[in-house]
Amino acid sequence: MKHEWRKKEKAIYLPKKKPEIIDVPAFNYIVLSGKGNPNGELFAEGIGALYSMAYGIKMTLKKSNQLPLRYEDWKVYPLEGVWDISEEAKANYTGELNKDELVYDIMIRQPDFVSQAFFDEILELTKKKKPHVLLDKVRFEKIADGKCIQMLHTGSYDNEPESFAMMEEFAKASHLIRKYKVHREIYLSDFRKVPEEKLKTVLRFEVE
Repeated sequence: MKHEWRKKEKAIYLPKKKPEIIDVPAFNYIVLSGKGNPNGELFAEGIGALYSMAYGIKMTLKKSNQLPLRYEDWKVYPLEGVWDISEEAKANYTGELNKDELVYDIMIRQPDFVSQAFFDEILELTKKKKPHVLLDKVRFEKIADGKCIQMLHTGSYDNEPESFAMMEEFAKASHLIRKYKVHREIYLSDFRKVPEEKLKTVLRFEVE
């Protein structure tokens, strides 16, 4: 039976349209770091490199005669991004966001049975079958968000500050403090196919 994250991990990926507290454990990810405007070609190229790895891992395992312990087929997880601004931008911040000054880690979660060794193997195979200059920068990492506030944001990415304001008010009412301005976004919609007003994005930031 295929693991469907939309059905089996609703608490992680399908929050309500209002803030809530969640404790997110450590998961495996394939990760690519970058900087600059996400509307640019480099960001799109990075997404392509990540998905080539994600499907390479999935299909190689699916066809393998030596499956890892606890293996089950799975639906590829959604693209995620952890966003910040450059140190220089922080030093000169005026209150307005310049997207050219963004820094990010984009990533796709992997099942627990995917190991560093297997990632390394598939990375070399992918480089040979589908060469891409950014593949050399893709890495395997275990990341735990810990205690967070999250909510579902519907609509344009440019309107996210409205949702973040709600989340920060909720944090204050819950006697929690946002740890830093870095935040995570989980993209439930394909922005290339879905109208801007119908985009669905999970927003999340860490609290203490």
